[in-house]
Amino acid sequence: MTDVDARLNAQLARPQLSSDGGIRHFLGVEGLNRAQLESIIDKAMGYFDANDKLINTDELSGRTVMNLFFENSTRTRTTFEAAQKRLGANVLNLDIARSSTNKGETLRDTLWNLEAMSADMFVVRHGASGAAHFMATQVTPNVAIINAGDGWHAHPTQAMLDMLTIHREACLKNNKSFDELSVAIIGDIKHSRVARSDICALKTLGVKDIRVIAPRTLLPKGIERYDVSVFEQIEQGVADVDVMIGLRIQNERIGSPLLPSTAEYFKMYGITESRVKLAKPNALVMHPGPMNRGVEITSSVADGSQSVILKQVNNGIAVRMAVMAMAMQGQMSAR
Repeated sequence: MTDVDARLNAQLARPQLSSDGGIRHFLGVEGLNRAQLESIIDKAMGYFDANDKLINTDELSGRTVMNLFFENSTRTRTTFEAAQKRLGANVLNLDIARSSTNKGETLRDTLWNLEAMSADMFVVRHGASGAAHFMATQVTPNVAIINAGDGWHAHPTQAMLDMLTIHREACLKNNKSFDELSVAIIGDIKHSRVARSDICALKTLGVKDIRVIAPRTLLPKGIERYDVSVFEQIEQGVADVDVMIGLRIQNERIGSPLLPSTAEYFKMYGITESRVKLAKPNALVMHPGPMNRGVEITSSVADGSQSVILKQVNNGIAVRMAVMAMAMQGQMSAR
């Protein structure tokens, strides 16, 4: 964890909680305690019916939600929009490529102008770490900010959908608690906001055995401060784990001093059938997507019986419904 990460994490706890401990903004899992994370999981579980299908509610009926994605996204943006519509919200997507930010307008001015259009909530993805936190300090008290990913810093709804998936597929089905699990995260830890948020959420929920597996060039400086076990050999790292989480290798890393080639990375760190067999027999295979098949994971594993990758996507809708509903409720209680 860098000093910048530590400062951001300390700041995140302040604006995102109401005086009664409810969620006013959802900026990061940092600063939230175990009971608060469990309340998000419980809330998300309530959006599945007896047949395991997602339900619709009217919790955001009459509310206007604006999606502000300053970075490209398919999976996150689409699942947020699906969640918003299932909650009954009015949904507006800002076309960033044609927005006034490309004409020199500041982020603060863009925010205030959009807020004047009677927005109740902004879902924000931005390339700058801390952007969502900055916006939370600038909006009026009745507007909620949901962080859909900021720089390398955090991706809290991805972390919580991963926690929901682990809860449903590893804990409930095997009668285990988070405290009893071993989780391995494999890939580009250094540049991954998902890895940072997952590690924080896992620790908060009580997971004691968290392993990160990567070449040294893809590990952040001071990784030891995350209180995780570090492995450079994947075979050692995945031995007897309950959950394996692969991370996307960004194409710009390939052919650089960080990674010599896709073939070399796959040889050393690819999630293959033989490596999955080293984990526990019913271990989960997860990936936040998008996947690079044949680089981070083989198709036989990605599409295999232990893969819960598509379940993660569906769980993402439920988690995003939960955090948005809870944040809107937090805004109302703060008035």
